[in-house]
Amino acid sequence: MVWLTGTSAPTVVAIQAPQRLDEEARAAVEAAVERHGARREQLVQILVDVQADTRWLPPAVLEAVGRAVGLSAAIVQGVASFYRFFHLEPVGRLHLLWSDNVTDRNLGNRERAAEVAAAFGLSGRRPGAGGLLSQDFTSCTGLCDQGPAVLVNQARVVTRLDKARTEALIDLIRRGIEPEHWPAEWARVDDTVHRADLVLGGQGLRGEALRRVQALGADAALDELESSGLRGRAGAGFPTALKWRRCRAAPIPEGAARVVVCNADEGEPGTFKDRALLRRQADTMVEGMTLAAWLVGARRGFVYLRGEYRFLLEDLQRVLARRRAMGLLGQAVGGEAGFDFDVEIHLGAGAYVCGEESALIESLEGKRGTPRIRPPFPVERGYLGLPTIVNNVETFCAKVHSVSGDCDRPGLYELPFGVSVRELLVLAGARDVQAVQVGGPAGVCLAPPEFDRRLAFEDVPTTGAFTVFDRSRDMFEVARGYSQFFAHESCGFCTPCRVGTELVRRRFDKLADGYGSGFDETELHELEDLLHGTTHCGLGATATNPLRDTLARFRPAYERRLQQPRFVPAFDLDAELAPARRVTGRDDEGAHLERIG
Repeated sequence: MVWLTGTSAPTVVAIQAPQRLDEEARAAVEAAVERHGARREQLVQILVDVQADTRWLPPAVLEAVGRAVGLSAAIVQGVASFYRFFHLEPVGRLHLLWSDNVTDRNLGNRERAAEVAAAFGLSGRRPGAGGLLSQDFTSCTGLCDQGPAVLVNQARVVTRLDKARTEALIDLIRRGIEPEHWPAEWARVDDTVHRADLVLGGQGLRGEALRRVQALGADAALDELESSGLRGRAGAGFPTALKWRRCRAAPIPEGAARVVVCNADEGEPGTFKDRALLRRQADTMVEGMTLAAWLVGARRGFVYLRGEYRFLLEDLQRVLARRRAMGLLGQAVGGEAGFDFDVEIHLGAGAYVCGEESALIESLEGKRGTPRIRPPFPVERGYLGLPTIVNNVETFCAKVHSVSGDCDRPGLYELPFGVSVRELLVLAGARDVQAVQVGGPAGVCLAPPEFDRRLAFEDVPTTGAFTVFDRSRDMFEVARGYSQFFAHESCGFCTPCRVGTELVRRRFDKLADGYGSGFDETELHELEDLLHGTTHCGLGATATNPLRDTLARFRPAYERRLQQPRFVPAFDLDAELAPARRVTGRDDEGAHLERIG
């Protein structure tokens, strides 16, 4: 053991002896390390590959990976513990990860999961049935239009898990049928495109745009991009041409080059547009990355693919291989000597915050996805300290709206900016609408008097998530669910977000349990002000948007839960004193809070 000093009191830390590694785990570690060149920045990818073989990451595995890449076991464990797809405790040979977005809840995902738990005697996250099965929940799998959905061992998707399909699933698991032999229909993921335009209805680009840009020249092409008014489609709406110019102008070390990153980590609950674009227009996305690379002088590109979309990985790899064979990636791209550019796919491991560009870069570098302090901005110092542009799939492709919730035609709609909320509701077959959540939980919740507002940067900006709630839904419970999401997804870096989101969640739970008073409303307002003004990144700053909007627009849903005439604690204070009474041997009237006064 060692003594750590430098604090108010020394701390004793026990140093464990190295853990034994069985042959199967040793082979998995060696193969993954060799595949990724034992590079520290590939740590997340190494852990993804190792866990695919070992099912979970015991201390011995973490130690072995650390030794191979030159990191301590503590650092490796710290990275692994950050991402919810990494298991530091044993899971079943089959691990079901249920999507827990509000639309999945409305479709009965909790009831279906309870049926599975009852059938196999599961308790919480622990494996049951002799280690055969375990299950858990994740915020959203990007399948809001065809839920309830489940990820099986994070690699296979099961959609539309209604009661009948869940009963059939239970039967197959009991009979020992492996997932690859389950009905193919269960793994069907539809694009659900209800309105296609130039992009969703067109062919993917295979060199046409790149040749045109090369013919124009970099300066003229950037001028044209600026004239087009193209802005980032992730919500902030930063001018694309300006970002690319800044990256192009940023100095680089001798022999180095700039980097292009496509952010395909659409973790905002209620959005699934990238899922269809990656399936239908992967060529166009990669073409956009390639012309960006030519314009800014990049040689390396990444697609950061959210872990929930792992089922798209093989198809995307085939697209990249085909483009290399066509001379559109690799050496002398497009036949231009000296223009060398290639793209690799980095698989995320389940962290909503990695949708923020600097957190994404941290993850690309094999670290915890904690947002960076800016400046410097990624266009100045990004991946491995190199100037880096990060744009999402839509910026390289098109504007698409994901519609889910209480409507007849959930799915994707390719529409121009300026369409009204009401027009989109009509197209989706929504009736008796009480509210629309635009832009996911971090966006804005609109009530019927606002449905003539327009989806545009100048009015209602949106990341493409559009969730519909009819009048049967309790908007308090909707906001409560979103509070659970933000508390779960906080990266934990800054205290206002780490503690504040949890306090908001607990306050919602208190109101739901019937202990709400005017004091609690005041406390919620104070927490909202705190998070909006003091958090490290945008996740914390927008975490109370659902609270703010629903409290203002659907106040009766809260008033029903604020009926207590005075402050009521959320727990039994007198019961909390029971251990003290046992220690002191007191049980008189003065030792009980409820009897005082």
